[in-house]
Amino acid sequence: MQNSSKPKGKWLFGLSVFVLGMVVMMGAGFVVRATDQAAFCASCHTMNEEVWTHRQSTHAQFACNECHAPVSLMTKLPFKARVGMRDIYVTATDSVPNLIHTRTEMKDAIQANCRRCHASTIMNVAMDVKPYCTDCHRSVPHSKQRPIDLRKAADV
Repeated sequence: MQNSSKPKGKWLFGLSVFVLGMVVMMGAGFVVRATDQAAFCASCHTMNEEVWTHRQSTHAQFACNECHAPVSLMTKLPFKARVGMRDIYVTATDSVPNLIHTRTEMKDAIQANCRRCHASTIMNVAMDVKPYCTDCHRSVPHSKQRPIDLRKAADV
């Protein structure tokens, strides 16, 4: 009788681990997706300008992290963790700069996403003229609608 309960116990344990794993994966997927959206970014008052200008742009239909984070989940998760912790730190310590400049790590992610989405339109463009697409196309994702003295996002 005890031998027949061991396989049943292993099966039940395995099923429990599988269900728990699925719940964790679905929860993580929900969190990743929710924190990619403009609504999440807009919940932080320091991003008001960025969210406002994004809504006015030709890229308004895209979530923030479709441009601002790597696509691959294996690189996206640590990237979001690093950037998120930095954002939490500067917000908690009230050390958000008056003028927000994009860091190289973020510029590289944005550049990869520009090239990925616009691959067919940049085939005949001299992409080596400037290091980043946003060097020439700064106002495409975040249009310049406000006077320069009211902007918090750097244009250069």
